Amino acid sequence: MTLSDILPVRQRLTFKIVGLLLTFLTVALTAIGLTLWLSWQLEGGAAAINDAGSLRMRAYRLVNLSVRHELNVADRPDILQDIATTTRDMDRIFGTLQRGDPARPLFVPKSEIIQRKLAEARDDWIVRLRPALPSSGHAADIPALRVAAEAFVQTIDNEVLLIEIENSRRTTLLRMSQLVLGGLGVAGTVCVIYLLFLIIIRPVNLLQEGISKMAGGDFGVRLDIESRDEFGLLTAGFNQMAARLEDLYDTLEKRVEQKTQSVEQKNRELACLYDMTTFLSQPSTVEVLCEGFVDRVVSMFGAQGGTVRATDPGNNSLHMVVHRGVSKQMADQEHCLKEGECLCGEAAKTGMSVVHDLRKAVQLPFSHNCREEGFKTVSVFQIHSSHGSPGVFNLYFIEPRRFDGQEMQLLDTLGHHLGTALDNRRLAAKERELAVSQERNLMAQGLHDSIAQGLTFLNLQAQLLDDSIKRHDWELAGDTMPLIRAGIQESYEDVRELLHNFRAKLGQESLPEAIRITLDKFQRQTGVITHFEERGRGAPLPPEHQLQLLFIVQEALSNIRKHAQARHVMVKLRDAQDLELTILDDGIGFDPEAVKAKGESHVGLSIMRERAQRVGAQLSLDTSLGEGVRWRLWLAREQRMVA
Repeated sequence: MTLSDILPVRQRLTFKIVGLLLTFLTVALTAIGLTLWLSWQLEGGAAAINDAGSLRMRAYRLVNLSVRHELNVADRPDILQDIATTTRDMDRIFGTLQRGDPARPLFVPKSEIIQRKLAEARDDWIVRLRPALPSSGHAADIPALRVAAEAFVQTIDNEVLLIEIENSRRTTLLRMSQLVLGGLGVAGTVCVIYLLFLIIIRPVNLLQEGISKMAGGDFGVRLDIESRDEFGLLTAGFNQMAARLEDLYDTLEKRVEQKTQSVEQKNRELACLYDMTTFLSQPSTVEVLCEGFVDRVVSMFGAQGGTVRATDPGNNSLHMVVHRGVSKQMADQEHCLKEGECLCGEAAKTGMSVVHDLRKAVQLPFSHNCREEGFKTVSVFQIHSSHGSPGVFNLYFIEPRRFDGQEMQLLDTLGHHLGTALDNRRLAAKERELAVSQERNLMAQGLHDSIAQGLTFLNLQAQLLDDSIKRHDWELAGDTMPLIRAGIQESYEDVRELLHNFRAKLGQESLPEAIRITLDKFQRQTGVITHFEERGRGAPLPPEHQLQLLFIVQEALSNIRKHAQARHVMVKLRDAQDLELTILDDGIGFDPEAVKAKGESHVGLSIMRERAQRVGAQLSLDTSLGEGVRWRLWLAREQRMVA
């Protein structure tokens, strides 16, 4: 709502102040304008007096020039020229006095007697004085000229006297107007101050006094509304604020008590949520989780019983997981409910949390067991998870129980926490299942071509031994037995190496230390000379990545032991922003295309590549017959940051 919707224009404070100032300005400008006009008129009258007085001087000059002209026998052109110039000046002056000159300014007062005297003087000049002046071929009548000049001068004197009298009157008016202007200034200032006091200062002082009393604790103070302008609205607003503050102050203790109770309730809810979250985050079975959940919820809400039921989507049924405070008979009867059966099955079917008052028997026909247990209120709340609703939980009350919106929200939140915890248990079980599957896959990969080839070789030798025994070829049998023993010994060593690799893990040592220990053990077992070079200290790798790199080194050493016939092995680790691992030997090498053609019969190389892919590294092979083997693993900086 705007100010124009509350107050009309004439009642607004701005209208009053602007109107007062405009009135004062109008009066002041009127007085100043009158003073300026009088001053202008006085200045014009003074100029008229000066010009009229100059006519007397010029009249005497004309008489003097005429006398000088008559005293000379011959005509004097210079005197006649002066007479003509003076005559023109007098004509011009008379014209100016009649017309006036606002530019000088010059004004002859418009009084009738002054205008008549001016007309008489002009007539004397035109009719008597100017014709008596000498000219070429005309002599002046000096006595008549002097009489006409005296009469003219007397008329001019009367004209000047009248103008002076008029100016004196105007001067008096000017002084009076100045006095009036000064009085108006004083009176106007006093009026403005008084009106501003009434309009602004007094209401502000009243408001200040009211605020001071309110600051002192007097909330019963009220102010009289003395005007209908903005200060009137402000005073009304102050009274409303005072009434509101008085009401708030009177009910402050009660409101503080209510807020305290609300804060305490919030703290209890937060403590409950914290305790529930802490409990549900602990590793335990689903039954233990549900039992702890029911115990805490029953205790928190003062219920006499509680249950947790899990849904079976395949059979559209509910199974009771845990129960508290209900009889064994009721637990046996409701251990499995169909969706839509009984109160819990109906809530599970609709997917909504409900609170039932069992006293309303007509509306709740499926509550026989709960009534027999003596419960008056049964509540059913949904257990929520990211995959839907895995079940419901119940609270049973012997006395009627109502839940407000805050309690319903809290119970729904607890249902979310339980559903999330159950989801986490399912995910953990799947992770364990996946870990077992991966472990079995590693074991299957571990039984690679060396053991398979060894067993194949033993199978062939056993067949040869069997044939030689049947043919009684004891020489062939004697030659076959050492081969069988050698194959068994090699397979035994392969099994021991695989067992060692399966058990290998990083302890307190770093990756370079683990590689060095592995190389030392390899040198002791095989007699192959090993060398290890390490440069740089990059960002630490996750333990899983370090273990995969160690497995790659072990797999490469195993291949060298079995196939390379090498005398020296070199391992280089350059760890900067990027990580580079190089394994090379001086053995006989092999043809990569020939190995590739054998397909899955040689899975050792694929195992190394799979391990490199798990850490996001690139693994390259450089070898040829008689040139040894060089493995290069490259882990870029970006992949380390992702890890």
